[in-house]
Amino acid sequence: MRRAISLGVSLLLLIGVGALAQDAPMDLDTALSFFQNDQIVVPYSEEGRAQLEELILSIKGALGAPEDLDEDSEEAVGALEIDISLKDAVNKLAQAYYTLANVFMTEPDNYAVYRYGKHWAFKSLRMNPEFNDNTGGRLDESVARETDIAGMYWLNANWLRSSQENKIAAVFAGVPKKSELLTNRVLELDPTYIVGGAYRSFGGYYEQLPSLMGRDIKKALFYLCHVVDEPAFCSECGAGAMVETAYDYFENRTFFAEYYLIPEKEWEDAARILQGVLDEEIGEMYPLMNDYAQTHAQELMDEVNENL
Repeated sequence: MRRAISLGVSLLLLIGVGALAQDAPMDLDTALSFFQNDQIVVPYSEEGRAQLEELILSIKGALGAPEDLDEDSEEAVGALEIDISLKDAVNKLAQAYYTLANVFMTEPDNYAVYRYGKHWAFKSLRMNPEFNDNTGGRLDESVARETDIAGMYWLNANWLRSSQENKIAAVFAGVPKKSELLTNRVLELDPTYIVGGAYRSFGGYYEQLPSLMGRDIKKALFYLCHVVDEPAFCSECGAGAMVETAYDYFENRTFFAEYYLIPEKEWEDAARILQGVLDEEIGEMYPLMNDYAQTHAQELMDEVNENL
């Protein structure tokens, strides 16, 4: 089941982000003000989508990206000359593309947008001369040296999602192992980033891997137990203490339902957790993602109710 609402065919793919702004784009400082506590703060609505598309345009303009830039080309994005002082803005562009594709779009329209995010995240990481995987070095060695958590996190997030378009090709390209490198490095540096985002990534990753590639539901449980408080399932898995505020970030609980309870046919507990998400106030900390997570919780609840 796709975790997104259907808002129609994306104008982004038909006419490009640049044509979406009706007036002059906002300046970079205004665009970056929509990022608070590593979250994008726009409403979960058509208005929020328009704001997100406008800030994407504004960040691209500030980075000096030409209007006709082929963002579907890793080489074209990588060739841009961008001052190192704008590295954080490049990371936020990768995050914005992921959010646009994940929250406001549906398959197959969103695959290209995930690729845009992947290419910008690679651009950010390669702005560090020591991240030299594309100039004779090795990806594993580059990742081991890297300290840019945001760049690695949003590279991995976009890469995994774009790989869903052709899973077999992704496997042959070694994407699963590359994803493990990136996720493990983020966990080494800051396991609390995006409210336990790397734990969520590994939870979904190990559940969704093809069996021949190492699908491991016990590993999925171990990682997800870092972001939920469910002793009936987690007391024996050795996960330890839950990430602080993880309960307040609804996607942690929807991931637990989607990538552990539902595959294991734990229908009653899935219903309990999802109903808990639906009963919560969205709150002020994570307005976009919690609103979106509630919509997805209802979609999952519909599936669960069919099996109760």
